[in-house]
Amino acid sequence: MGACLGVCSVLSCVSCLCGSAPCLLCGCCPSSKNSTITRLSFTFFLFLGTLVSIIMIIPGVEAELHKLPGFCEGGNTLPYIQGQVNCKSFLGHKAVYRMCFATAAFFFLFGLIMICVKSSKDPRAAIQNGFWFFKFLILVGITVGAFYIPDKPFSHVWFYFGVVGSFLFILIQLILLIDFAHSWSQIWLRNADEGNSKSWYAGLFFFTFLFYAVSIAAVVLLYVYYTKSDGCTEGKALISLNLIFCVIASIVSILPKIQNAQPHSGLLQASVITLYTMYVTWSALANVPDKHCNPTLLVRIEGNQNGTSVSEQPTQWWDAPSIVGLVIFFLCTLFISIRSSDHAQVNKMMLTEESPAMLGGGSPGPEDGVHHAYDNEEDGVSYNYTFFHFCLLLASLYIMMTLTNWYTPDETYQNLNSPWTAVWVKISSSWVGLFVYLWTLVAPLVLPDRDFS
Repeated sequence: MGACLGVCSVLSCVSCLCGSAPCLLCGCCPSSKNSTITRLSFTFFLFLGTLVSIIMIIPGVEAELHKLPGFCEGGNTLPYIQGQVNCKSFLGHKAVYRMCFATAAFFFLFGLIMICVKSSKDPRAAIQNGFWFFKFLILVGITVGAFYIPDKPFSHVWFYFGVVGSFLFILIQLILLIDFAHSWSQIWLRNADEGNSKSWYAGLFFFTFLFYAVSIAAVVLLYVYYTKSDGCTEGKALISLNLIFCVIASIVSILPKIQNAQPHSGLLQASVITLYTMYVTWSALANVPDKHCNPTLLVRIEGNQNGTSVSEQPTQWWDAPSIVGLVIFFLCTLFISIRSSDHAQVNKMMLTEESPAMLGGGSPGPEDGVHHAYDNEEDGVSYNYTFFHFCLLLASLYIMMTLTNWYTPDETYQNLNSPWTAVWVKISSSWVGLFVYLWTLVAPLVLPDRDFS
């Protein structure tokens, strides 16, 4: 009897993995929307790929990757390098590129399949919300194939894909922060008005003061550690410009006309954006390819052009900006999966559908005490399927660049470089992000005929 029950349990699990999202809801979970479980499931695939990438970049694991074909040819040296650099200096870098290529290709494929899906009545919605076992097999198959891509053209080309994708994902992160800050301020101000309690105002003041204090401390530390009295002109200019832009954004957020158009806007949102801008500035300065101005420059493989003298210093992949970036990546990706915003402008920028599902439509199923994942998208999807996969594709590229510190092999594959490209991409993304935040403030004044409530 026990054996029969075991077989039935296994068959039930297999059928569930081939079925729809409701099967993934465990008995101890509360009833949830089908769309939310699907987004969380795809996000789990992304996190799984990220975990594999982190494992592959651990120095002890890199040695095992010697056994993979095409990685190390002719013993302990990389192809195209003529024996000058030890292979394991590059293995983690190459493995992360391939794993993230696999996850990006996976989400690109499903983004194409889900173009113009309007409701769960579309047959393609069943593919979006089910067949998880087969999706896992597809991801594994793409991953295995990615490790057989020839290296020399791939690393350079995919680096630039990663640069563009990371730029876009940094903007998405900032839009999500704007969304989060607006929602936070609205909820606490509403609670203060309804409860007639000053504690909510005190909480808003405390966090606003805290974020600004941390931002000011960050500016001071950036000047101390990433600039010198003799030189480092670029670093000084970038820190000063972002400080000025953040001050402008903070002043605009409390102008009387802005307050009349958007009563919930204020310094809390501006403080969150300021703190994030300082983080992006820090991350950019950590990629400045000048040891004099960047004490956190990680990888240096020194030697003359003839290869007669080589001094290889230990390869280190983790620094403080990368760790903070990894945490922000996890939080923002989870927020993408569960978000439901009341902010109209953010919804338009994130291509969130204004459907009955967003308004609480959909039946949660029979009240029989059993937890259900119910279909809330019969009348319209609650999120744009293709754009969701596009966001996860960009997240794959962002985590690839974060784990490799935006470093890339040079033209001769004799060194790992931190290029100025990484610096300017991060800084320009912070500028565009600040512009987007300012647009959310001034849009009701610039376009008075449109509804921005």
